[in-house]
Amino acid sequence: MNPKIKRNKKPWPTKDAMTQIYEQHLWGTNHKPFYSGEGSHNPTLVKPYLHVVQAFLKSFKAPISVCDLGCGDFNIGKELVKYSQKYIGVDIVESLIDYNTKHFKASNLAFLCLDIAKDDLPKADVVIVRQVLQHLSNTEITAILKKLTQYKYILLTEHLPNGTFAPNKDIISGQGIRNKKQSGLNILKPPFNFQIVAKKELLSMDLDGKKGVLNTTLYQVF
Repeated sequence: MNPKIKRNKKPWPTKDAMTQIYEQHLWGTNHKPFYSGEGSHNPTLVKPYLHVVQAFLKSFKAPISVCDLGCGDFNIGKELVKYSQKYIGVDIVESLIDYNTKHFKASNLAFLCLDIAKDDLPKADVVIVRQVLQHLSNTEITAILKKLTQYKYILLTEHLPNGTFAPNKDIISGQGIRNKKQSGLNILKPPFNFQIVAKKELLSMDLDGKKGVLNTTLYQVF
């Protein structure tokens, strides 16, 4: 083959890519079957996040329902269940959902295995999307955002570059994120132009200089 000829890289199905990440521990390991990475386990990152999200959930007179898209190994979600009227954890990896169902029990807790870009999503008052969209292509994000209009509130967490950056450069869905392209997700900018009535940044954490920042933003959709 002529070395000058470049092959077009064919995207791998997102379900297969995410399953491989967990099976091969590409986000690290804590010697358990499933590990969602440092962002879900480092106390420096987890504790401030739980503080602001728990405060939001407790701000309502009566508990509200929560849909957690990309719930992962549930190290974070398990700390939020008691503040919700109903909590639904969703992930694309079937073996992960089977594990969570067996190991996390509460009367108001349920798990579903769904491809959030293709399948219908559960109804809830607020949807949590924590470091999920950053791994997905613009095509999949567009499909997901159309479904997020059913939720009154969106709690979105994204790993973004430091300083100014060109938003929403496209990537192939998988382990990587846009930071390698000096880009990050902004759902309010093209090509998404997501419509909201209000937004509030709840938390911004510096990830040691060049690693970027971890931003959690609350969007009110209607």
